[in-house]
Amino acid sequence: MTRVAMVQLAVNGTESVPDRVARALDMTAAAASDAELVLLPELWPGGAFDSDLGIEHAQPIDGPLVTSLSDVAARTQTWVHGGSFVEDAGGDEYFNTSVVFNPQGDLVATYRKIHLFGFDIGEAAAFTAGDEVVVVDTPLGRTGLATCYDLRFPELFRAFVDRGATAVLLTSGWPASRIARWKLLAAARACEDQLWVIGCNEVGTHGGHELGGESLVADPWGDTVVLGGPDERIVTVDLDAGYPAEVRATFPVLRDRRL
Repeated sequence: MTRVAMVQLAVNGTESVPDRVARALDMTAAAASDAELVLLPELWPGGAFDSDLGIEHAQPIDGPLVTSLSDVAARTQTWVHGGSFVEDAGGDEYFNTSVVFNPQGDLVATYRKIHLFGFDIGEAAAFTAGDEVVVVDTPLGRTGLATCYDLRFPELFRAFVDRGATAVLLTSGWPASRIARWKLLAAARACEDQLWVIGCNEVGTHGGHELGGESLVADPWGDTVVLGGPDERIVTVDLDAGYPAEVRATFPVLRDRRL
């Protein structure tokens, strides 16, 4: 079994970015004391619904935030998915970028969010979309990386399957007003692709939006095995990396694909 911890961080407009970064790093280290893999939410330094603040505090991929997350992974000897942050790629180009570190602190994967939310405003206007499907080896096996709005696009998750994935780490800033769809879509993606979906969501209020929390795990049958509630907390769960293969052997729907 692999113990996974989701840091359901509160992101409120009243807290400074440096203070939140320090607090999140402390929470990550605390979560790592009782887990093999730790996951943070989307754009947590500035908030998922405050693109301007995110850009104000944007950093390159080798900047101090990534270095600090690497240090936590190495110090605790834990896999760390650092959620996402605004990556400054130079030339006024910004990405919503996720980072994954192994227990040695090596940066083993980066993912630039492909599907940007906002319908021509918000992050859809402020950031550049990524174009690479990313799957990385973790203690859960082959693991796809997805971010928030990506959850609404089943073709991405099927692409994970085609690359051997049996789990997806989903970092998110999903609002409370649509939290029922968060649960529905996570279960649907898990069921149709017969894999683990592990989703870490923010709580708190910023940019005029209340974030919904309810960090979750959906199993390969589409059943929700843990929900994190609406408040800041660390959500832990033990997962069997081999379970998706068992489900696929028992109920081999993926074998019958025709498209």
